[in-house]
Amino acid sequence: MNIDIICPLYNGEEYIESLNKSLLKQKKVKINKIFYILTESKDKTEEILKKEKIDYKLIKKEDFSHSLVREKKAFESKADILVFISQDIRIEREDWLYELVNPIINGEADACYSRQLTKYNNIEKYTREKNYPEESLIKTKKDIEHLGLNTFFFSDASSAIRRDVFCKLNGYDGKDLLINEDMYIAYKLIMNDYKIKYCAKSIVYHSHKFTLKELYNRYKLTGMFFKENSELDQFGTTSSGGGLAIYILKRALKEGNIKVLFRYPFDMAARLFGMKAGKRSGRKEKN
Repeated sequence: MNIDIICPLYNGEEYIESLNKSLLKQKKVKINKIFYILTESKDKTEEILKKEKIDYKLIKKEDFSHSLVREKKAFESKADILVFISQDIRIEREDWLYELVNPIINGEADACYSRQLTKYNNIEKYTREKNYPEESLIKTKKDIEHLGLNTFFFSDASSAIRRDVFCKLNGYDGKDLLINEDMYIAYKLIMNDYKIKYCAKSIVYHSHKFTLKELYNRYKLTGMFFKENSELDQFGTTSSGGGLAIYILKRALKEGNIKVLFRYPFDMAARLFGMKAGKRSGRKEKN
């Protein structure tokens, strides 16, 4: 099966060179095309793309959408497998892509996502541990009863899906999703009896240091997503978030991570109040 890789770019000058090189080093796979979609940036991303002779498409800032940009390029693709990535992942292994797409090739799953690790010793370290364990697993509709909302956990920071299935499901249904477009498609996959595999051997590094304001705004968008897609909210956003919060606290206490313990109450409050604000408010503008 051949593969098209779709990667939106924005102010990505610190990532693009190493990211592209790591993609070209992947072994035991057939990459048909790498699609970079660059939103007008203020940095040197476009200059670097031209210098390195990397193909890309430039779009205006007002034309960017997390869902629609990906969807449009996916519908244009002729490949067997679509791979979605974000610009800020670090790929250190040459088998990352093989381990990600192989379950689709052998018929084990219809969509897959990678294990994400962080380079930082912050709260994200523990969220990554919880959301991306050491063991792989396959999720189907039967898992909703015991996994709840986590059945639809899926990240297009590094994911793959059969193109024919993506098209059959009509992608993101032409919706301009502010965030969580990956959960949206995962929900459609699961509810239509397709299988999703979490591939623990397909590893990327995905590291952030969000300020409390950034975290609040991110969870406000998440709250808005659940308000606009209420069919997902019924599966337990509160219990899912609560379980993660408890896990983080236990791990930080066990390791004596003072910096995390100091930030913990403020971090959890930013998430909680952001989510509540998003669920209360309607969409006024696209951030």
